[in-house]
Amino acid sequence: MSVNFESVLNFIRSKDKNINFKLNSQDDLKTEISDVISDSREVKSGTLFCCIKGEKSDGHEYAKIAENSGACAFLCEREIDSNLPQIVVKNVREFLGEVSALVYGNPSDKLLMVGVTGTNGKTTTTYITRSILQASGIRVGLLGTIIESDGIIDKDADRTTPESSIVQRQLASMVKNNCKACVMETSSHGLYFGRIKGALYDVPVFTNLYPEHLDFHVTMENYFEAKKLLFTNYTKPNFIGAVNSDDPYGKRLLDEFTKNLRGFGLKNVIKSNTTLNGTELVIHNEGFSDVILHSPLVGDFNIMNTLCAVTAMRGRVDDDAIIEGVKNVPQVPGRLERIDLPNGACVFVDFAHTPSALKSVLRVIRKLSGNDRKIISVFGHGGGRYQQNRPELAKSASEFADEIIITSDNARDEDPMKIAEAIASGATIPNKIILDRAEAVNYGLNNLKSGDILVITGKGPEKFITIKDKKIPFNDSEAVKNWRDSK
Repeated sequence: MSVNFESVLNFIRSKDKNINFKLNSQDDLKTEISDVISDSREVKSGTLFCCIKGEKSDGHEYAKIAENSGACAFLCEREIDSNLPQIVVKNVREFLGEVSALVYGNPSDKLLMVGVTGTNGKTTTTYITRSILQASGIRVGLLGTIIESDGIIDKDADRTTPESSIVQRQLASMVKNNCKACVMETSSHGLYFGRIKGALYDVPVFTNLYPEHLDFHVTMENYFEAKKLLFTNYTKPNFIGAVNSDDPYGKRLLDEFTKNLRGFGLKNVIKSNTTLNGTELVIHNEGFSDVILHSPLVGDFNIMNTLCAVTAMRGRVDDDAIIEGVKNVPQVPGRLERIDLPNGACVFVDFAHTPSALKSVLRVIRKLSGNDRKIISVFGHGGGRYQQNRPELAKSASEFADEIIITSDNARDEDPMKIAEAIASGATIPNKIILDRAEAVNYGLNNLKSGDILVITGKGPEKFITIKDKKIPFNDSEAVKNWRDSK
């Protein structure tokens, strides 16, 4: 797909008549634009280079590099010293997503778009939803915390919701690969900063809301308003979404968008039985027949994740696809990922990094394993994140674990020991600080007896530990498997 410079100019002027632009001749209006890129390292011929001024770098300073790499035009916030055509706006990010959508042929219009937002459960819900849609016989793209899939190739994700130009390029790739749907996590940061601008959703989904990212949003109300943007700003006409009506914020969404949203909650689970090996449940949705499901996922929160995905897909696909999709959902990396050990002990690796999520994980494992099995909980907390959660994490772990090993997470620019000490202040059971995460995991493994359970949380599928500007390779599951295979 490509459009000419004049089309981009006219589109932006339709949004803001006060913008400025620079041409060397009328022929510049015919310049063909085939890509929209804000990273000078990715520029190629036919690129509209977007100069974004961020916290650490200013894209305007890379304009000459972009031009030498094949950029054919600029979208910027101040005039560039260049003969290339350029459009000067007050805020490049404000236009980035919609301009990208224009250049890439408005790909979200050609896909069934499912957007999942909330604090906990987003990733697992997207995996279940994708599995259901695939069981209906279509190719599906996925954008989320763990992977980015264009329907053919899966690759590791850099962040939950990438820059809007990247989102549009990924959606265009899905369309090119004959995908009929995209299932996507939409983070509060991504929504707040407009990273999904240019995309509209058929099925917006809300899982729940708990205190997180309050270092950025400050209040729960601000956090909720960011999540709510998915429903107010990014939906297609006549959208039908799904929200957790057991959650007070979900109830608010349901009350506001009564005609467009289906509520789901524990009242919709007619029957359930979960063990450490899987879950059987019967789900009721108003207006549909009850459906009997068998899932390899375990835990009450995965019952809710399954209910969420099923409610979102009722009427979109037939019940056979729902049954098959739930049955065959793959193990979500780092989401209650089970690893059995030769001595009869086992390990669970999970992304839970908030007090509520950690409590949910440990509660489920305690409930399913009984009180006669020792549970050791290993976790830390990220630097630059909501500090009040640190002692609360230890309080949550203290309710269901027998022992806590406090370790480092992504400390970033904070002192790892100060983070660990803040966590320890909330512990009411035996605890030990081992800052080296590999050493902490090995210590826990070395102290497991037959039947014991080690629960490692906070990082899930992440493959690096971030300390200041360094990214140190490390993955919890790989560390466990390496220890197991060495025995």
